[in-house]
Amino acid sequence: MVFSSILFLFRFFPIAFLLYYLVPKKLKNLTLLILSLFFYGWGEVRYLPIMFASMIIDYCCGQGIKRLGKTPGKKRLFLILSVVLNLGLLFFFKYTNFFVDLLNGLGASIPELNITLPLGISFYTFQTMSYTIDVYRGKVEAEDNFITFGAFVVLFPQLIAGPIVTYRSIASELKERRITREGLEDGIRYLIMGLASKVLIANNVGALWSEVSAFESISTPLAWIGALAYSLQIYFDFSGYSLMAIGMGKMMGFTFPKNFDFPYISKSVTEFWRRWHMTLGSWFRDYLYIPLGGNRVSPGRQYFNLFVVWFCTGFWHGANWNFIIWGLYFLVLLILEKRFYLQKLEQSRVISHVYLILVVMASWVIFALTDFSDMGNYFVTLFAFRGGNDWIYYLRNYGVVLLLGIFFATPLIKIWYERILSRHPVLKTVLLSAIFFVSVAYLVDATYNPFLYSRF
Repeated sequence: MVFSSILFLFRFFPIAFLLYYLVPKKLKNLTLLILSLFFYGWGEVRYLPIMFASMIIDYCCGQGIKRLGKTPGKKRLFLILSVVLNLGLLFFFKYTNFFVDLLNGLGASIPELNITLPLGISFYTFQTMSYTIDVYRGKVEAEDNFITFGAFVVLFPQLIAGPIVTYRSIASELKERRITREGLEDGIRYLIMGLASKVLIANNVGALWSEVSAFESISTPLAWIGALAYSLQIYFDFSGYSLMAIGMGKMMGFTFPKNFDFPYISKSVTEFWRRWHMTLGSWFRDYLYIPLGGNRVSPGRQYFNLFVVWFCTGFWHGANWNFIIWGLYFLVLLILEKRFYLQKLEQSRVISHVYLILVVMASWVIFALTDFSDMGNYFVTLFAFRGGNDWIYYLRNYGVVLLLGIFFATPLIKIWYERILSRHPVLKTVLLSAIFFVSVAYLVDATYNPFLYSRF
């Protein structure tokens, strides 16, 4: 069950929130736990035991660390147990066949396993593992109430696609939270804007990318239009889901962290990664880069630390070589910026922005195409000019939505909202209602409604 579906919007969503609001305060976490398990089990019921296993592992490890607070060695044992079991589950379901193929390429004859990736496992594994690490570090107190802890693990608004919410960021709200009128209003606004981002922009430009990437031969202008379309699709698909998650969290009294901050207005790759998928970047910084030594080490060791982080960032996204290459591609760009030309780039807003857009669009081609032959052909088309008039048809049919995507990827709409709409509540309500109904009308009529981050 995905957020951008009629089933969720008009069945699960209203029933779930009505139940959540009606039950007394002491039963809200239990209600949230049951609703979240139902939400996850709707399409992944056979993987509910994996979810329970992850939940039980980290609850027990957290309790073990708490009760052995004066025994460092045993505390460390529970931490190691949590990390090994969590990563073991993730690696088995997500990466087993990758390594089987790797070994077969070296001469082995191992049959692939018939494994389906559990929805959201990359997200909830990182969340539960961060809980145990924070308990070990003494940054949070281990949660004694299993229902409260379970509600944190399977919190359905952000369960399958983030943002990655650490326990310490909502620990107080799990115990005591207030549902306010302002929270409800903000939550509904985030929900509608996220839905529109996903349905009206991401789905439309995604249809363009699907057509362009399926052709064996296209012109260079159309190849760049396709790369632009995918760049907008992955941004509005993921940021739209994040907005919907943040909105639903607000409606239930939770404050989830921001996940995107207009990354395409950046002037460098360094800035881009401060704005893109911010919760994943924070996770790798806090739980991998800094423990490795961060930047408080020799230059050689720092580069090694960066290599580990970006290799893991790429590999986290998928069990294919293109994701690893994508991560290392950004590693090279970040090192070059840090070492040679970041300060020079920032001196020219136009040149730095053009540079950023070009290198990021190229990165999404690597990210999107898992077949190296297709990827190579696409890059040849991008940079070795190939003429043709095919791009005119697609620009005529998709030009408006591409322009809207570019516009909404900037803070201009936010500035306009804060200056004008926030002062006119009636106009704001009318506009948000219109956006919602147009989005729903599109969902009713459309057959193309992919969810890109379901594979992560």
